[in-house]
Amino acid sequence: MMTEKEIKDGIEETSSFFLRLQEVLEIEKKRNELKDLEARVADMEIWKDRKKGEETSRKAGEVRDLIEKIDEISLLLEKLKEKFSEELYFVARKKLKEIEVKTTFTGRYDKSNAIFSIYSGAGGQDAADWTGMLLDMFTAFFEKMGFKWRIVDESLDDFQTKTGRKPIKNITLEVRGNYAFGYLKGEAGVHRLVRISPFSPKKLRHTSFALVEVLPDIAELQKIEIPEKDLKVDLFRSSGPGGQNVNKVETAVRITHLPTGIVAACQVERSQSQNRERAMAVIHAKLLKLMEENKVKEISELKTKVKPEWGSQIRSYVLNPYKMVKDHRTGMETTQAEKVLQGELDDFIQAELVNSFSKK
Repeated sequence: MMTEKEIKDGIEETSSFFLRLQEVLEIEKKRNELKDLEARVADMEIWKDRKKGEETSRKAGEVRDLIEKIDEISLLLEKLKEKFSEELYFVARKKLKEIEVKTTFTGRYDKSNAIFSIYSGAGGQDAADWTGMLLDMFTAFFEKMGFKWRIVDESLDDFQTKTGRKPIKNITLEVRGNYAFGYLKGEAGVHRLVRISPFSPKKLRHTSFALVEVLPDIAELQKIEIPEKDLKVDLFRSSGPGGQNVNKVETAVRITHLPTGIVAACQVERSQSQNRERAMAVIHAKLLKLMEENKVKEISELKTKVKPEWGSQIRSYVLNPYKMVKDHRTGMETTQAEKVLQGELDDFIQAELVNSFSKK
């Protein structure tokens, strides 16, 4: 429990930060901007160009959402000045933190949807099961955030697990939602698990690794020309959901970009052409990311075979001999490991977003 003085000091500090944040975000200017946007959306003339109308409507929604959040925090702080409340204080702090995090979304693709992949590391059953645990953790977070997601490709190991989870070699998801890439980009990297292995007859402690890759879904934002001779296309039978043609015809598509070795696959669409289009969208995203990382302007300059980067782990999840989840970039840690694995990732994601932004 906080003392009345601690709450009062915290309210003063929070109120001061809130005023500075409003100045940075130019809230009064945005109120006028919202009036203009709403007037434009209400004018039927703009809807003659549907794409322009939808973009203006989306922008109005974003500005309206920000203003509503600011007004909500302002009301909470007013209530706190009238009556001390630890509960209201922490609600206000949390909502303020959410807005602060959104101010870090200055990246080119932060507003985009995301292509989210998890790759199992070495370790057989334990590693495949850990990949399944991460899938459960992240999809729970997606649901909490209101993101829509679906599996576009997965590869499973051929053994039966004792945990009820799918033994995953690798899996790729399409994640759709406002700022999906912005929120998830900091999760890219190696995630390490330490636990008593459920597959060990002697109940030994095992360490497992999995790699998370996050790409912006930029299929509609930017295209690059890829010569057909640089692509190898393999067809296979889908092993997942996709309609009556599953396991009957070769609708699934795997595409390899030969100069770099980059691979993408899709097997959930009903037709071969749709699966090819989705796989090509992933190829585009991976190549654009590689071009940016290597500071090259032409795809022809990418000649090195590439693999998902492993390197050092970004986060450790320890379930034995003690319980701890620690992010090695920010120092954020908690003993509530079960809650984290159930999708309570807000504190870790927010800390990394602010940490990365402060380094720019």
